[in-house]
Amino acid sequence: MEIEEEGRRGDNMVSMWDLDQKLDQPMDEEAGRLNNMYRAKKISAILMLRLSFQSLGIVYGDLGTSPLYVFYNTFPKGIEDPEDVIGALSLIIYSLTLIPLLKYVFVVCRANDNGQGGTFALYSLLCRHANIKTIPNQHRTDEQLTTYSRTTFPEKSFAVKAKGWLEGHPSRKNAMLILVLVGTCMVIGDGILTPAISVLSAAGGIKVEHPQIGSEIVVLVAVVLLVALFSLQHYGTDRVSWLFAPVVLLWLLLIGSIGIYNLAKYDTSVLRAFSPVYIYRHFRRGGKDRWTSLGGVFLCITGTEALFADLSHFPVLAVQIAFTIVVFPCLLLAYSGQAAYLMENKDHYKDAFYQSIPDAIYWPVFIIATGAAIVASQATISATFSIIKQALALGCFPRVKVVHTSKKFLGQIYIPDINWILMILCIAVTAGFKNPSQIGNAYGTAVVVVMLATTLLMTQIMILVWHCHWLLVLGFTGLSLVVECTYFAAVLFKVDQGGWVPLVIAAAFLMIMYVWHYGTLKRYEFEMHSKVSMAWILGLGPSLGLVRVPGIGLVYTELARGVPRIFSHFITNLPAIHSVVVFVCVKYLPVYTVPEEERFLVKRIGPKSFHMFRCVARYGYKDLHKKDDEFERKLFDSLFLFVRLEFMMECCSDSEEYSLYGQQTQRSRDKDDATIISETNLSAAQMSLDSVMPLSSPVRANSAVSSGNPSIQTEGDELEFLKRCRDAGVVHILGNTIIKARRESRFYKKIAVDYMYAFFRKICRENSVIFNIPHESLLNVGQIFYV
Repeated sequence: MEIEEEGRRGDNMVSMWDLDQKLDQPMDEEAGRLNNMYRAKKISAILMLRLSFQSLGIVYGDLGTSPLYVFYNTFPKGIEDPEDVIGALSLIIYSLTLIPLLKYVFVVCRANDNGQGGTFALYSLLCRHANIKTIPNQHRTDEQLTTYSRTTFPEKSFAVKAKGWLEGHPSRKNAMLILVLVGTCMVIGDGILTPAISVLSAAGGIKVEHPQIGSEIVVLVAVVLLVALFSLQHYGTDRVSWLFAPVVLLWLLLIGSIGIYNLAKYDTSVLRAFSPVYIYRHFRRGGKDRWTSLGGVFLCITGTEALFADLSHFPVLAVQIAFTIVVFPCLLLAYSGQAAYLMENKDHYKDAFYQSIPDAIYWPVFIIATGAAIVASQATISATFSIIKQALALGCFPRVKVVHTSKKFLGQIYIPDINWILMILCIAVTAGFKNPSQIGNAYGTAVVVVMLATTLLMTQIMILVWHCHWLLVLGFTGLSLVVECTYFAAVLFKVDQGGWVPLVIAAAFLMIMYVWHYGTLKRYEFEMHSKVSMAWILGLGPSLGLVRVPGIGLVYTELARGVPRIFSHFITNLPAIHSVVVFVCVKYLPVYTVPEEERFLVKRIGPKSFHMFRCVARYGYKDLHKKDDEFERKLFDSLFLFVRLEFMMECCSDSEEYSLYGQQTQRSRDKDDATIISETNLSAAQMSLDSVMPLSSPVRANSAVSSGNPSIQTEGDELEFLKRCRDAGVVHILGNTIIKARRESRFYKKIAVDYMYAFFRKICRENSVIFNIPHESLLNVGQIFYV
């Protein structure tokens, strides 16, 4: 702009020669602009290709290692008829086309929550578009967040009817939550089975070159690799992630090249499998074996659910480019080459992949296969950590330690407790089965249940978020359910052959998650019903009927509205309270992150002379509660800003409006649902009178107050008073609440609350550790709730 303005000022003092030069300038400027646009597009295209390359290591490691074990699990009893190989290959081709390519890459990936994928991301989207969250801690100010994106519903639309049906009964909300928890538990089971089958299948290549080696040695090698893999998790993937993409790319190119080699050497007639007619012929020949073989064919699309869960690292376009240009063609070539090899070597069905490798490159391929298996395992383990963190944030998992392993990438986390549990279960599965076939049966069961859960959630997304026509929703859901239910029916035949493992694992985690969520919900409901009324607080008088000692008391509560019962319990049993009391509510919202500048909401409780405030700290399911010093600093900065804004609004009001405003806000205060000043609403012009907290109160600050509560006349006086109280000391008052079932409760409720939930609370981390509260300034207040 400065250059253009300078040009205008110089137009009055130019010669004819200058004028002639200027006549040619627009053409040069237009050419320069087009050149810059071309360069920008070129740079963005190069960046997208680079991201597509990087996505190979994070997103497609699991899907890319499936050729190691698919044909072995498809024909566990051997190949009787070569036509069965053609039928199996045709099923593999169309399974890869329908599920990963069409459903996930081009449809499901678009249903991301601001780039976040997974079952909880879908659930968060639905919670923002319909009131289906079971813990009712929502507030209208939450919808003003920049990350709280949602769409509006046209009147009398199908989406409005679907929304009303979902919100109509608590059982439907509960059913939606259980569906999400089932999908989550199966992803956890996937995190156990993926390392087991990938590493064991890769290590099995040793027997091809050295047949004298027993299965025990292969299992031992796999266990050693698994222990090393899980032991290195605390370092995070940031330090070694630069290796992932080259390893997976080299692996995909190798298996694609080997596939071309086998097609040329053995039998190109297997390419007939691209005709769906051979699927019909495959099943027409009948027999239970052909039906149950679907459980092995299904393994060719395992890792697809991890594709969606790991979506947060890359743009959707980069994931789509990587799959369509590299992954999909290489996998089709790899499976076609193995099928061509098996047409002439039916006896090698157990080690079809390693047997089909040319001798000259066998050991390099073996090393790269082992590396690719480790990369695939790492991606699944990271996805398990991520989804447990999401469940933890939404109150669906016991409190565990979460460690950020990277300063650059927020999504790279490490959960020590879960890591060692996964390692123990993974080693138990590997050493217990010793056979990729049985592990494959279990693996298929876990993955197909996740896909079914995703399909049902996508149906709601298409209706409530995308507002698709009901015929389009019906077509997508019907086609997906036909394919996935067919595979589900096939894997049910193999429940007794290893398929029971993920069901047991999922049932155990589902019980833990649901009981924890049930206890959390009951505790919240009890606190909501037993909160202290504002009339009781006002009746205490300016000093709250107690001695006010110097300092600030931070009272932690789960309530975003109202005064918690823990406060009345505290002041009833102790004769003193701090000069300033701040009720702190740490609340997680159904969004992936809350920007730092929008994190804290502050409002005043009661008259100014009470010096009582509420601060709501809002987090997304990807955010992590930071260290106490930083949290305190930002909390007090928000509190001081609130006082300044409050005084500024008071000064901007004339006496007539101010008097009316004071009456209105006093009534809203008595209802205890007054709105909140957000740190983002800095402009006074943007604040309407009914959206700002009261700036004066009927109980004036010049009334007689106890020690520690001086008269507050101006903004500077109150700010100075707050700073002195902060310097005097900050005490964190935390409620150590214990919930128990009532005596008349049913026996299953007593078991869930008195034993299971109590046990989980005893072994999980305390709130003081989660909030990073120093022990020297911690005060626990115990109380018992009967629910």
